[in-house]
Amino acid sequence: MLTRNWRCREGELDLVAARAGCVVFCEVKTRSGTGFGIPAEAVTGEKQRRLRRLATRWLGEQPPSGGFADVRFDVASVTLRPGADPDIEVIEGAF
Repeated sequence: MLTRNWRCREGELDLVAARAGCVVFCEVKTRSGTGFGIPAEAVTGEKQRRLRRLATRWLGEQPPSGGFADVRFDVASVTLRPGADPDIEVIEGAF
């Protein structure tokens, strides 16, 4: 994990991690049920564009020796249900 809840004027990145030379920006969406769809469905096209802008800004603030050869955007979809363990699904390379 490189950072979590990184913020700037334009918004927030939930999780930033590195794995095998790849920097991973992970958006976490949590819902208490699926009445409005699965949590990952809340990552709309506009949200994706914002996350890309934020990722560009975060990368621009890193030292040049960051060593990241690739960038990936994941979505962690968390559904909470009373009396049950959370249902967690990570969609790698979601967009």
